[in-house]
This record gives sequence, C-alpha cells and structure tokens, in this order.
Amino acid sequence: MKVELARPLRVALAQINPTVGDLEQNARRMVEWMERAKSQSCDLIVFPELCLTGYPPEDLLLKPAFIRDNLAQRDQVVAATKGIAAIGGFVDRDLDLHNAAFFAAEGELFGVYHKVYLPNYGVFDEERYFQRGRRCPIFEYCGVRIGVSICEDAWYPTGPISLQATHGAELLVNINGSPYHHGKREARETMIRTRAMDSGAFLAWNNLVGGQDELVFDGNSVIFAPHGGTVARAASFEEELLIADLELGSVFGGRLHDSRLRKEASQPAHIDLAVEEIIVSDAAAARSEPRLTARLAEPLSGPAEVYAALVCGTRDYVRKTGAFEKVLLGLSGGIDSSLTAAVAADALGAENVTGVLLPSAYTSPESVEDAEVLARSLGLETFCLPIDDLRRAYEAALADVFQGLKPGLAEENVQARVRGNLLMALSNKFGWMVLTTGNKSEMATGYCTLYGDMAGGFAVLKDIPKTLVYELCKYRNSAGPEVIPRRVLEKPPSAELRQGQRDSDSLPPYEELDPILQAYVEDDRSFEELVAQGHSAETVRRAIALVDASEYKRRQAAPGIKITPRAFGRDRRMPITNRYLPNGGHGREPTPRHN
Repeated sequence: MKVELARPLRVALAQINPTVGDLEQNARRMVEWMERAKSQSCDLIVFPELCLTGYPPEDLLLKPAFIRDNLAQRDQVVAATKGIAAIGGFVDRDLDLHNAAFFAAEGELFGVYHKVYLPNYGVFDEERYFQRGRRCPIFEYCGVRIGVSICEDAWYPTGPISLQATHGAELLVNINGSPYHHGKREARETMIRTRAMDSGAFLAWNNLVGGQDELVFDGNSVIFAPHGGTVARAASFEEELLIADLELGSVFGGRLHDSRLRKEASQPAHIDLAVEEIIVSDAAAARSEPRLTARLAEPLSGPAEVYAALVCGTRDYVRKTGAFEKVLLGLSGGIDSSLTAAVAADALGAENVTGVLLPSAYTSPESVEDAEVLARSLGLETFCLPIDDLRRAYEAALADVFQGLKPGLAEENVQARVRGNLLMALSNKFGWMVLTTGNKSEMATGYCTLYGDMAGGFAVLKDIPKTLVYELCKYRNSAGPEVIPRRVLEKPPSAELRQGQRDSDSLPPYEELDPILQAYVEDDRSFEELVAQGHSAETVRRAIALVDASEYKRRQAAPGIKITPRAFGRDRRMPITNRYLPNGGHGREPTPRHN
C-alpha cells in the first residue's frame, strides 16, 4: 500500500553552468550545490542533462577513457547524497552509450534512466553517439512516485512522460540541455505546461545555463502544477538554486476527477518501453520544515534577452577556453564594433577589453571621434595604430604586378588585411583573444574580408542581423548610461575602404535585405516564394547569389553565438561545391565583393 507524504516535497532545481570535459570540477560543483540544497532542507535536488560531462561533449564521447572517468565521477556524486536524493545527467555505458540520468539517495545509486528520443537535427547530433533507451523506471521516494526523462523526451505527447503518468507518477522530472535561440522560451514553456496538464502531475523542468562554443543555454528552469499554473521559475542566463515545496498529495485527488489517464492506462503501451518501479530509501520522509515561497523570476524577452545571451556566450567562451584572460577588437567608430565592445565590456569587465583604432586615409574624423567617445564611455584602454604607411608598403610591393590595372577591390581589402595582421600581432604578443565584429547580414552575403575583418578567435555578432544590431545598441543605451554615441546609430554604415564608400553601394538597404536573408537562410524559402512575398526579383536574385557564393568564406569564420533559430555553421551546413541554382534559373553571380 502506498503511503502518502504528509508534507510538501521540497525540490531544488540546480540550474548550473558546467564546463565540457571538466569532469572533476563538474562533479565537485554538483556536490557543492547538493550541500546548499541540504542546508535548506531539500528532499530532492535535480541537475541538468549531461551535467557531469558538460553539454554537448561531442567527440569526447568517442574516447573510452572519457566514459570511464565520467562514471567514476558519477560515483563520487552518488556517494555525496547522504541526507538527500539527487537526479543528474551523465553518460552511461552497457553494450553502447546512453545519454542518462541517475537517481541516487543516501549514498546509493537506485536506478538509471536512458534517454529515449535522440534529437538529430539542427545543432543536435545525438544519434552519432548514443543508443536510445528501452526502460522507463518510476522511483518511489518519500511516498512520492517520480518519473525521470531527458530533454527531447518531453517533446513527444505520447512519450516517456505520458507513460510514467499512466503508471502513477506524481512528479515528472525532465532534465535538459536546451540551447537558446531568440523566441524559443515561449514555445518551449507552452509545450512543458501542456505535458503537466495532460499528465495531471507536477512537472519540474531543469535546464543548463551558460555558453559552450557557439551554443548558449538560457536556464529559465520552471516547475508547473498539474493544472498548468507556474509554481516556480529560475532566472534567464544566471545560475540559480530554484527551490519549491510541492503538495504532491493533490495529484491523486485531481486524477480521481479526470478519467483520461485511467483510460490511457487500460490501452496497450504506446511506446516500446518497459516500466520499472523502484523503491528508494525514504529517510527524509519524517522531516518537517516551514513552508517556503518559491521564486517566480520574470523571464527576459526581446532585445534584453538577446543581449544577455551575447554577454553570457562571450563570457563563457573566453573563460572556459582557459587560454585567455583579456580580449581586443578593432574600434572603427561603426555600429558593429561599438556593440561588440559593449558586450565584451559587460561580459568580461572593461579592464579586460582593449580597443584598437586603426585609421586609414579613408577613415573619417567623425569615426575616430566616435570610437574614442565609445572607449571612454565604456572605460576601455585603447591603442591607435594608423595603417597608411603599411598600406602604401603593400601597394609598393604589388606595384609591378598590378601595373596598368585600375585600383579596386584588391587595394580595399589590403587595408582590412593590414588591420587583421596588426590585431593578430597584438594577440600574439599579449596573449589576448581577438573578437571579430562582423554581423550575420555581412556573413550571409560575404560582405567581409578573409584574413582581414574576419580574422580572430570569436565572432560575437555572427548570428545577429544588421537591423537587430541597431535594436541592441538602442537597448544597451536605454538599459544604463548611454555608451554608444548617437551619431553611430544615425550615420550610414560604411567599411570606409575608399572615399565616400557606403554599404548600400554593394548591398541592398538592410531593411530590405534582412527579411530576405531570414526567409532564405532560416526558412529555406525559394526565389519564387520570396518574390511572391513582395520582394523585388532583382534584389532577391542578388541576395541569393551572394549567400550561395559565400559558403567558402563562412567555413573559415570564427565561431560565434547562436541567436537565431538557424545559425551558420552548426545549424546550416551547405556544400561549397554546389551547382543548384535557386535564383530563378539565372545562374550564379561571381564571388561576392569582399573576398
């Protein structure tokens, strides 16, 4: 006979920021957060997906020693569960590898869940490494039936969560490594809330937080009640121990009034999973504590959310690599370098960011002044390295070869490459990472220079369209003291590589270009569909040709933070050698202007 828990179950979601491959430190932090939960009389602590290894571990999973060491560290975490139960992500091994979650209490491992649905789309590649799970354990702890699942398992209405609910699970725990992209949180929460309501159970959804290479994880962990109400929510892009007291006795009563699960349980199993019931030590059942009020953090949205993602991703990329303490970037006085500098200063502290002014004969006095004002506003150290002498030296070296040819793109790009060389020289000398400043609109169309403005270790704005760059600059100025000069927001964008140059000389206005790029790159809309949407056929044809001809450049670009639903690199992988003509049958245009 099942014994009902006479008090709320105190559950802690440890929304933490592990580092891929740092097994010992990740395990140590799990134990530290467990002690924090114990100090607040928590019964159960939940850690995110693959928290022990960091997510995603990618081809580290092909190293047998890595799997062995991860299991040894799991045992260390399990041994620390005296006085509390814990659920956490790790890599399990039997005949194959599994993305797994352990359930431990009182220093003992009681069971393991293997992820059933393995995502293999977008940024995910789990079928490369893992075998799907076949078992669906339900753990009874402190008189409460608890079902455990992992990330993608929650996206299927008739998946493990549904099966656990039909077998009486009152608390459903779903651990996640769910990467961020703009606009994802709302759809994700709607799905999770629906699972809770369909199951008639509490659903605790715990997510990673922090940056890992191109990915950034937003946290936003949440607990939903059986009726869909929000019990607790953690902050966006911050580590947090989210604690809530759950009145799980209400679940059984609620199900007496709802026959859906009863009917579901009478049907044959809808997925081929074996249900196991595991009784866990319930030494904490007699504990009694005053009821606490769970935190309901207000989630970030709009430009504030995107800006926080950039700060989080930049901070973690620099710090987690372990090779750099400081960064530098070229300050042109333009909109992109201004935003990159602001993000870097907010992520790393102004004392760890150096701005380098690299003026040429074509750099306007206003641009130099704007760069200097920005640096003072942010508190950045700056160097000024004029490039005209070096530009002339390059031109002199090439004079005989170029004799009789009209100056053009080659001479323009020499300037960008001189700047790239100087920034990399500073990086080598001082051990600072170079941040590139190009945006997604430029990366999409190839309006950037290989070994010039593309040279560097990390591309902060790689997935930020130009029009969004302006929105983020306005947001940053409104969120605190104005640091980006108003003139930067108002002047026409220009690479300033020749007299009077404007971006609009080579590209359509960004207000026209960005919607086309979004539809073509992120939504795979065809030439005909884009024209039917009201875009100029000539503009669409030109944009498509630029995107398709620039794939070889993007392969050589620095990694950058994924912000949109489909970023270049991990999300969108197109062949370089490719003769498909998606631009109305008019053939390819030559390589883009800035090569």
